[in-house]
Amino acid sequence: MNMRKMLLKLSKQFPKKYAKANHDRVGLMTGKLPEEVHKILLCLDCDHELLPLIKEVKPDLILTHHPFIYGTRAFILSHDPVKKAICEELDSLGIPVYSMHTNFDTGKGGMNDALANALGLRDIKTPEKEPMMRGGKLEHPMDVFKFASYAKEKLGVGYSLLIPYGKQIVESVAIIGGGGSRDWKVAKEEGYDIYISGDAPHYVRRDIVLNNYNYLDMPHEIEKIFMPTMKKILLEMDPTLDIIMVDHEKLPFVI
Repeated sequence: MNMRKMLLKLSKQFPKKYAKANHDRVGLMTGKLPEEVHKILLCLDCDHELLPLIKEVKPDLILTHHPFIYGTRAFILSHDPVKKAICEELDSLGIPVYSMHTNFDTGKGGMNDALANALGLRDIKTPEKEPMMRGGKLEHPMDVFKFASYAKEKLGVGYSLLIPYGKQIVESVAIIGGGGSRDWKVAKEEGYDIYISGDAPHYVRRDIVLNNYNYLDMPHEIEKIFMPTMKKILLEMDPTLDIIMVDHEKLPFVI
C-alpha cells in the first residue's frame, strides 16, 4: 500500500490536532517513511525487548500507541542513551517508527470506542468537556463489585482497584484508557455511575472517596486493545497488508 495514502486516511480519522498536549508528539518518531508499506508491526511500546523480533521480521513500519520519543527528539536522545541506541539501530535497519497516541484515544473508532465496545456499552457518547471519554449504558445493571470483575474479564487484565463509595448498582459507565483518572469529575457530572481509568495518585483516589463516587482503576495495559483495533482499521484499507501484533507488556504481580 502507498504509505502516503495510508497515513492520509489515518489522519482523517485520528488527526494530529486531537493530540491532548503539546509534548504529545504524535507522528513520525524516527527514520524515513518508505513509499510503499507491506508489513507493519503493531505494539504499545517500542523498546529494546523488541529489537530481536524487529530484526527477524523486518517490518516496513513500526506503528506504536505510546510515543516512541515522548518530548523533543534532541532532549530525549541526549538524556536517554538506551533510547538513542535503539534509534540508531532502527535507523541503520531503515525501519521507521510512527506513533498514534491521544489522537487515537480521541478519534472515532479509536482506543476509547474500542474499550467501550469491549465492555458491551450501549448508546455510547462523548462528553463535550472531555473528548477522549466515552460513556454508555450496560445491557443489564450490576452490583458494583460484580461489575468490577466483569470489566476486568472483558478488558483482559488480572487485577483492578475499586473505589465503591457511589451507587451500589451500576447502570452507566464512563471510560478513558490509560492515565485519565483526573477526569472523574466529568464522568460524575455527566451522571455516569462509575468511571474507569488508570494511574490514579493518592490525592485523586481520596477526592473520589470524599465525593461518594465509584471509580475502577485499571492497569494502563488495557490499552493493548490498540493492536487488534488498529489491525482491523488497516486491513479495511488494504487486506493484503501483513500485520504483526506484539503484546510484550508485563503486568505486575499482585502480592
